[in-house]
Amino acid sequence: MNTRAFTLALVISLIAMFMVYTYMEDQKAAMIQRYGTESSVIVAKVNIKELELIDDSKIQVISIPQSFLQPGHFKSMRELENTIATVPILKGEQVTKPRVTYPGAKTGLARQVSIGKRAVAITVTENQAVSKLIRPGDRVDILAALDYAAGRKDKYKIVTVLQDVLVLSTGLSMTNEIPLIGIKTPSVIRKMNLNTYTRYNTITLELDPFQVQKISFILTFSGRPPILTLRNNSDKNIVAIRGTNYFDILGSDANDAKAFFKKRYK
Repeated sequence: MNTRAFTLALVISLIAMFMVYTYMEDQKAAMIQRYGTESSVIVAKVNIKELELIDDSKIQVISIPQSFLQPGHFKSMRELENTIATVPILKGEQVTKPRVTYPGAKTGLARQVSIGKRAVAITVTENQAVSKLIRPGDRVDILAALDYAAGRKDKYKIVTVLQDVLVLSTGLSMTNEIPLIGIKTPSVIRKMNLNTYTRYNTITLELDPFQVQKISFILTFSGRPPILTLRNNSDKNIVAIRGTNYFDILGSDANDAKAFFKKRYK
């Protein structure tokens, strides 16, 4: 082996490595001088929806140059305990103070009611509300029993009065459920399960003002509670459904019944 050549090659490689290291350090120093030293900041790990609880499954800590820090940024997850997003936050965006808030009046049910809509609550039983398996965020049709002829059975009718209605809440459980008071969380931000069934006796629906009047009329004058039927959330098809009367149920015996009622009420 040519020891002299090997030694020369080794020296040259060490010099090259030193030059590369020096260049990288110079570049790093230039970057620090221009953009500042790196600092920790909280960014969204996934897309965060409006009014969604912020927990450690949705955010992470990264390091970026100080000049890239946005005003009102957070440095640690502990700072975001018990907060919710006031606006949508995209994956990779910094989580800043103007984008989060604590649960309170501005994050309650009123904020979840669409502009131009109204929230109205109705009392329900298991028979009315699919064994109370309806949850916030589901969509339902509403049926009403109508008697518009003072007790004449031949005039009874079941009518689908509303279709594809959004359920805002069941009892006190809302579509974007958040803590109603400042609940202290552990040092690690907890992940809340928002999809559990809860016991309830009322359902709050999102309706336009005229639909609210329809429901109010049924509740006030019908004498019979409305029935809610659960539909697929992706099914937006509004079907033209005629009402069901006494004779529709009787089927082939309808003619005999019609003759009986005609004779009775002539």
